[in-house]
Amino acid sequence: MPDPVPRPAAAKQLAFDELDTPLHDTTFVVVDLETTGTSPEGDAITEIGAVKVRGGEVLGEFATLVNPGQDIPPAIVQITGITTAMVYEAPRIEAVLPGFLEFAAGAVLVAHNARFDMAFLRAAAARSETAWPSAPVLCTVKLARRVLTRDEAPSVRLGLLAPLLGATTQPTHRALDDARATVDVLHALIARVGNQGVHSLTELLDYLPGVTSRQRAKRVFATDLPASPGVYLFRGPSDEVLYIGTAVNLRRRVRNYFTGSETRGRMKEMVSLATRVDHVVCAHALEAGVRELRLLVAHAPPYNRRSKFPKRAWWITLTDEPFPRFAIVRTPNRDALGPFNSRMDATEVAVTVAEYTGLRTCTTRLSVAGLHDCPRAMVGGCPAATVTGLPINREEYAPASAAVRALFAGTSDAPLRAMLDRIETHSRAEHFEAAARLRDRVVAVVRALRRTQRLAAVARIAELIVAHPNGTGGWEFSVIRYGRLAGAGNAARGVSPMPVVEHIVAASETVIPTGGDPGSGALRSTDADADADADADVVGGGDVVGGSDMADAVVDASSGGLRSRRVAALRRNAASTMPPLRGASPEEVALVARWLAHPGARIVRTTDGYHEPAYGAGRWMGWMELADVAARAQLPEAEYVERSGGCLACARPGADYGQTASGCAH
Repeated sequence: MPDPVPRPAAAKQLAFDELDTPLHDTTFVVVDLETTGTSPEGDAITEIGAVKVRGGEVLGEFATLVNPGQDIPPAIVQITGITTAMVYEAPRIEAVLPGFLEFAAGAVLVAHNARFDMAFLRAAAARSETAWPSAPVLCTVKLARRVLTRDEAPSVRLGLLAPLLGATTQPTHRALDDARATVDVLHALIARVGNQGVHSLTELLDYLPGVTSRQRAKRVFATDLPASPGVYLFRGPSDEVLYIGTAVNLRRRVRNYFTGSETRGRMKEMVSLATRVDHVVCAHALEAGVRELRLLVAHAPPYNRRSKFPKRAWWITLTDEPFPRFAIVRTPNRDALGPFNSRMDATEVAVTVAEYTGLRTCTTRLSVAGLHDCPRAMVGGCPAATVTGLPINREEYAPASAAVRALFAGTSDAPLRAMLDRIETHSRAEHFEAAARLRDRVVAVVRALRRTQRLAAVARIAELIVAHPNGTGGWEFSVIRYGRLAGAGNAARGVSPMPVVEHIVAASETVIPTGGDPGSGALRSTDADADADADADVVGGGDVVGGSDMADAVVDASSGGLRSRRVAALRRNAASTMPPLRGASPEEVALVARWLAHPGARIVRTTDGYHEPAYGAGRWMGWMELADVAARAQLPEAEYVERSGGCLACARPGADYGQTASGCAH
């Protein structure tokens, strides 16, 4: 039975900080089992033996026979010496297991061929409905195979390994004796790996998988890195940046690249080329994420797959002409929706919005005095075609573009309600496939609107100071200016936070919003933006128009400057023609928005109230979640109607999603 030693109250999983505990301060529970056979499902445990050790000192032992509830086969009796009569009055595993788990609580489990022993213990826990802890497990068979050569140890059976490594206990196929022998084997193997830089539990667990000596030798790259948040940069033979990443603990994260825990072939190739690792210490995770994004754009490292080319995003914009249309462009203007990863996604959303706002998709260029006279069509056709079929002038067409601007700005959701009315019409007519297709199109529109409006709500604020608890009684501060991180810092527990905030604000970067609609008068930030718009595509065909005014103001290399009168006009109009994100990177603004949504985040100070539009897509999120569930489940028509409270179109913002809205025929 177990010796009287102090025991933790309950089993728990080790935290990351505990995993970094030096090996001499790590508690191990070395366990061995005897069983009736080799199958965890059909056989049972007959004996448990365990030894708790830390720093080479034995803290306690646990040993007991277990009644397996079945006869022990003669072959097993011959090996272990444990007979059915010996275990007849022993406790069942249901009574033994809680005591063992209490004995092993908070420790690293060790076994010789751990897969065998852990499989039996987990199976026993499942049968007795006992929770199994998520404790780290170390296998001395695997460790021996990593440490010892085949010439030194042709076999890693415990009976042969124990005398080879000088164990003081001879294995006897009895649980406690074998556990004691395994303790000596463990200590001998740990002594062997100490000169290879393995000094903590994390390093020991990482050491087990196969790693080339060249890869392991580069562990020195992580030696001098701090255990703090930041960004790391792997550099190659020509000092080029190969890969950029972030970490909450720089030393631990970079160290993992040189162990067997890194299994990605692409990363192994990158590590083989790396000659050093640079780092940037950051105040907190938000600063690390933002710096990573900016460094990715600056260096475009070959082994990173994301965020290197923010200009490749697509936006839906209104053209600057008497009868506006949608254009799919790289550079957003004031009336823009996005960003989208692909032109096809942007085009599909633009077509849906045009259909329900009456915006034209025809390719005809119309002057100020022109008339729009596209004929009506039963299927497809130009959405601006009138019911009467009569031509319309610029004033009569104006409500269409106004509806688009109101939808994008969140001052009206009338087009979304028209879409849901159409879904309801399809459902009443039992055209369920058409209703489902339109539902998915509306979801795409709502998602795009929500993304733009959420990011624009952050990007429009001149200065926003946010505090976030750091988990240790202190605060993490971020200064956000026009959606960009301008400053970051920390106030430790017990330190007055407001003086720290004022110092961070004083040292923060100055941010000047950039971008704008070239046809409406805002100066571009770079010539690259002008090149990007060469890829613009007008929904329905044709070219982007309205850029000739901007062309008049572009730098003339021969004259060496801008026309002063046009520049003055452009600057006066710049403030009213800014794009939704004021020139900020969508990914950076998205990081900031997620930071604001973290539990415990608080606004310290802001120049403008932080809010989203009253009739924006935010109020449609409940409907969108319901629609997503319906789309994923691919429900049959009848169940689809029942799940949505009679009709999906009736689940409008503010409605009870579990009930049918009043007035629905279903």
